[in-house]
Amino acid sequence: MATLPGVTIVYERRGSGSPLVLLHGIGHRWQAWDPVLDHLAKFHDVIALDLPGFGQSSRMARYDMPAFVDALAGFFDQRGLDRPHVAGSSLGGAVALELAAAGHVASTTALAPAGFWRFSEKNYALAILMFHRMLGYMPKSAVVPFLSTPRRRRLTCWAMYGRPELLDPSVPYEDLRGLRQGSGFLPVTWASRGYSYTGSPQGPVTVVWGAKDRILPRRQAERARVQLPDARHVLLPGCGHLPMHDAPDLVAQLILDTTGGAV
Repeated sequence: MATLPGVTIVYERRGSGSPLVLLHGIGHRWQAWDPVLDHLAKFHDVIALDLPGFGQSSRMARYDMPAFVDALAGFFDQRGLDRPHVAGSSLGGAVALELAAAGHVASTTALAPAGFWRFSEKNYALAILMFHRMLGYMPKSAVVPFLSTPRRRRLTCWAMYGRPELLDPSVPYEDLRGLRQGSGFLPVTWASRGYSYTGSPQGPVTVVWGAKDRILPRRQAERARVQLPDARHVLLPGCGHLPMHDAPDLVAQLILDTTGGAV
């Protein structure tokens, strides 16, 4: 746990080597990276954290992108992380790219980063997340048994995952619960209403998109490709909005390829 001015950040740390910070998406928590964490820890000092207002980290006073960048830059300084590698998913992908534009990181891997949307697409994504957040209010005793069959997981979790039938039922339940409990969820949705990524990231950048992403559909990947011509762009067949769950070995290797390209 790191206590900074105005915020406390909780994190999980494993492995050794050059530092690699993992940033989850809106309504998630550091456990979003569980499928790849141990593999990455064979090569890096991996720090998977709860973003402010999510998981066990405290709230911030503001939730615009500069506030996230300031909080993470302060975390890096306090933990002695000199320009770590960063990988982020969705909201965390946007934060990672903003950190790269500010020169705070050595390399960036962004999985379906927010900020390449049109206004209607952003509202669509937030509507789906709000629906899943409402499901998070249902008791575990009802949700986990309901999700016990692959067919029901496909019906319920089609928007988040490319292969929900392969998940343990507890995984989507914890994701729904994280959406419900995240005190930063509504402030982030409000603060992001006019957000688009306009930066120029420094260092090696890989942008990864699931071909079956139904939260931030793949046409946003094409905009990212145009806007970030110097980045490596990868489309993952069969993967959804959380490709580290759908194809963990491949996602881990993409992150390692990116960190290996940093000088």
